[in-house]
Amino acid sequence: MRLKQLLLCGMMWMCCVPLGAQTSKEEMFSTIEKTGGVYWAYPLDFAPQTRAPKGYKPFYVSHYGRHGSRYLIGDRDYKWLVDLFEEAHREGALSDLGEDARQRLLKVWEEAEGHGGDLTPLGVRQHRGIAERMYAAFPEAFKGNPSISARSTVVLRCAMSMVAFGDRLKELNPNLRISYEASHKYMDYLNYHTDESNRFTSSTDGPWAEEYRKFEDVHTNPDRLIASLFKDKRFILKKVNPKEVMWGMYWVASDMQNAETKVSFYDLFQPQELFDLWQCINYRFYVGNANHADGKGIVVANAKSLLRNILDSADEAIQKGGIAATLRFGHDGNVIPLVALMQIENCNVAVDDPYEVYKVWSDFKVVPMAANVQIAFFRNEKGSVDDILVKILHNEHEVHIPVQTDQFPFYKWSDVESYYRNLLK
Repeated sequence: MRLKQLLLCGMMWMCCVPLGAQTSKEEMFSTIEKTGGVYWAYPLDFAPQTRAPKGYKPFYVSHYGRHGSRYLIGDRDYKWLVDLFEEAHREGALSDLGEDARQRLLKVWEEAEGHGGDLTPLGVRQHRGIAERMYAAFPEAFKGNPSISARSTVVLRCAMSMVAFGDRLKELNPNLRISYEASHKYMDYLNYHTDESNRFTSSTDGPWAEEYRKFEDVHTNPDRLIASLFKDKRFILKKVNPKEVMWGMYWVASDMQNAETKVSFYDLFQPQELFDLWQCINYRFYVGNANHADGKGIVVANAKSLLRNILDSADEAIQKGGIAATLRFGHDGNVIPLVALMQIENCNVAVDDPYEVYKVWSDFKVVPMAANVQIAFFRNEKGSVDDILVKILHNEHEVHIPVQTDQFPFYKWSDVESYYRNLLK
C-alpha cells in the first residue's frame, strides 16, 4: 500500500510540474534555435487534447494571441551590419569566414529589405494553423452562422495575424460572421502598460538596471567571434564595436528561423556564447513583462484590463449566445503578464537573481512567436444553463491554474470566474 501511495504521489507531482520550469543548458544546446528566446518559431509538439466529460459540448472560445513570426523590428537591424561587412570587404579586412558571413547577410537582406517589423510568411502560416486546430478541436462552437469578434493592436503585424486567422476560419465555414477591428479604441486592454510599471522596467532607472548591466557585461564576450570574422586589427580598432556586432549577429541568427531564406548563422557562434546572450535577453523579458520579485506585481497588473475583458466577453457570450469566439491579437509583452496574472503553471514565479531566472522561467516556453492563450467553454446540454466547464490552453497545451477541480483539465467556470474576479479587486 505504501508503495502505491508513493507512486501515486509521484505521478501527481509529475502532472503538476510547471511547463516553464527547469530549462537546462543541455536543452538549449540540443535545439539551438531556442536561444532565440522570443524569436523561437511557434513549436508544433502538441499532446492530444482531453475529451470533454460526457454530455458537454464546446460553445465558445476566448483567445489572446501574439502576432506570428516576424522580421527584425526595423530594416536598420540588418542594414548596419550589411554596411559594416561591405566596408570591411572593400578594405580587405574580412577573414574567409567573414566573407562567407557577408554573402549570407546579403542573401538575408534581399528578403528582409523593406520588411522591418512585418509578419513573415511563416507568421501567416502559424495563425492559419492555430485557427484550423481551434476549429477542429471545438467544432460545435463554429457551426451555423455565429458571430466572431476579432480585434488587434494598431501594429500591422498584429492586424495581419488577425486576418490570417480569420481567413482560415472563413474558409472552414463561410457562414461565420467575423468583425475585424484594429483600433486605438481597444489598446487600453490589448496593449496596456501603467506609468508605474514603465518606471520599474526602464533600463536606465529601474532598480534592477545596474545589476543587469553587470550581468550582461559578464555574459557578452565577443573577442573570439570578432577575431574569426575580421582579420585586420586596425579595421577592428577603428570601425568595429565588438559587443554591438556580436549582439547584432545574434539577433539576425535568432530570427532566421522565422524567415523564408534558408540561411543560418549559428556556426559563427559557440553554443555557450548563444546560451549566455540568451540568458541576458531572457532576464530582460522577465523583468519587463513577468513577475520579477522586486516589481511586487506592478508589471503583471498590466494585464488586469485584458483579463477583465476576457471575463466580461465570456459573460456576454454565455448570456446572449450565438458568439463562437472572441479573438484578440497583440504582443509578447501582453501575453507574458496575462499568463502570470492568470497563474498558469509556473508563469507567475517570482525571483530576483538574474543567474537563477532561466532555471525557472524561459521566454521561449512562455511566449514564442504566435504564442496564445485559449479558454474553451463547454455546456452540458442536459444540465442547467449555468453548468459550464472550461479548459485553458497555453500555446495549445492544456494547463493548470490554482483553482480546485477533480476533472483536470476541466474547471467549473463559476469557480474560475470567481477566482479571477477576486484578483481584479
